[in-house]
Amino acid sequence: MAWNEPGNNGDGNGNDNDPWGGGRRDGNKGPPDIDEVIRNLTKKFGGLFGGFGGGSGGTGTSSGGSGLSAGLIAGFVVAAVVIWGFMGIYQVDQAERGVVLRFGSVLDTIVPPGLHWNPLIIDEVTLVNVEELQTRSYRNDMLTTDENIVTLAVAVQYRILDPVKYVLRVQEPERSLDNAAESAIRHEVGGNEMNNIFTVGRDAIANGVQDRLQNYMDVYNTGILVSQVNVTDAQPPDAVRGAFDDVIRAREDEARVQNEAQQYANRIIPMARGEAQQAIEQANAYQQEVIARAEGDASRFDQLREQYAKAKGVTRERLYIDAAEAVMSNTSKILMGVEGGNNMLYLPLDQMMQRGAMPLGQGALNSDQIRDLANELAPFLPGPSTANSVDRSRLPTGRGR
Repeated sequence: MAWNEPGNNGDGNGNDNDPWGGGRRDGNKGPPDIDEVIRNLTKKFGGLFGGFGGGSGGTGTSSGGSGLSAGLIAGFVVAAVVIWGFMGIYQVDQAERGVVLRFGSVLDTIVPPGLHWNPLIIDEVTLVNVEELQTRSYRNDMLTTDENIVTLAVAVQYRILDPVKYVLRVQEPERSLDNAAESAIRHEVGGNEMNNIFTVGRDAIANGVQDRLQNYMDVYNTGILVSQVNVTDAQPPDAVRGAFDDVIRAREDEARVQNEAQQYANRIIPMARGEAQQAIEQANAYQQEVIARAEGDASRFDQLREQYAKAKGVTRERLYIDAAEAVMSNTSKILMGVEGGNNMLYLPLDQMMQRGAMPLGQGALNSDQIRDLANELAPFLPGPSTANSVDRSRLPTGRGR
C-alpha cells in the first residue's frame, strides 16, 4: 500500500498524515510520491529501451506494474555496469609490470607502475615482479669425471627480465628453470674431478653453471635472467665420508710438511750461501797472503844473496844464529857452555819463564820448583865446591808465575 493513497492524504481539515511528518499545504510542498518517482524512471528507461512501459490503453494498475518491473531491471543493469567498471580498476606496484591480454591477444604495451583500468572479461592482466631477486636451491648426488660420487648443493639467484616472455612463451617457466639448472650442474660436475670440486674448483663450476643455464634460458625464451650461482656445499657421500676425511687430513699433513720444509730451505739456503761466500773470500785472502809472503821471501832472499856475496862468513854465521834462535825459542831444553873456566852459572830463569813457560796450573814452574831445579843442576857445574850450592839470593823470590 502506498504511503499517500487517496483517503490518507488528510483528515478533511487540511492536515496531511503522510509518513514524512510534513503537511501537503498547497498540494506541492513535501516529499514526492514513491509511485510517481518509479513512474518517471520507468518512462525515462522506457524511452531508452524502445518505449516499453509507455501508456497504451491499459488500466492504471497494469501500467504501474509494468513500470515497476522495467525500473527494477534498469536499476540492476546500472548497478551491474557500475560494478563492472569498478572491478576493472587495479594497481601495479613499483616492482611490478603488467601484461595485458585482450581477447587472448597480447598488447604491445607493458603496464607500468600506478593505478590503471582495464575492461573486465575483455582484458586479462597478469602482474609480474621484475625487481625481486628470487632463489632456488638444488642438492643431488652426481658423478665426476674420475668416476667418484659427490653430493653438491647449488643456489641459483634469478629475476624476471622480460615479463611478456615469462608469461606467454613458456607454460611453466620455473619448472623449465629447474630442469635446465639440473642439466647444467650435472654437465659441469661431470667435467671435473672430485678433488678439484672439493678444493679450488668451486668458483669455476659456479661460473660454468651460470653461463650454461643462462644460455638455456635464452634458447627457451623464458625471459629469466640468472644473476648468480653459488656452490654452497660439496661433500662426499655419507658411506665414504670417513675415508674421505682421512684422505683430506693426509693431504693437509702433506701440505703442512711441505710448507715446513720450504721454510727450513728458505732459512738454510741463504745461510749456506753466506758460508760458501765467506769460505771463498777466506780462500782468496789466503791466496793473496801466500802470494805476498812468497813474493816477500823471494825479495828477501835476493837481498840476502847480495849481502852474502859481499861478506860470506859473517852472513853465514848470522844466518846460523838466527836459525838456532828460531829453533831454540820453541823448546824447553837449556844448553850451557862452560868453556872459559866460568865458576858461576847464572840462569835467567825469570826471562825463561816469561818467554816460554806455561801459566801456573798448566805445567808452569813456580819459584820453589825453580830452586829445586837449580840445586839439582849445581853438582854438575864446574868450579870450586862452594859452587855446588846456588846462591839463592840470585834466584827469584816468593813470587811465582
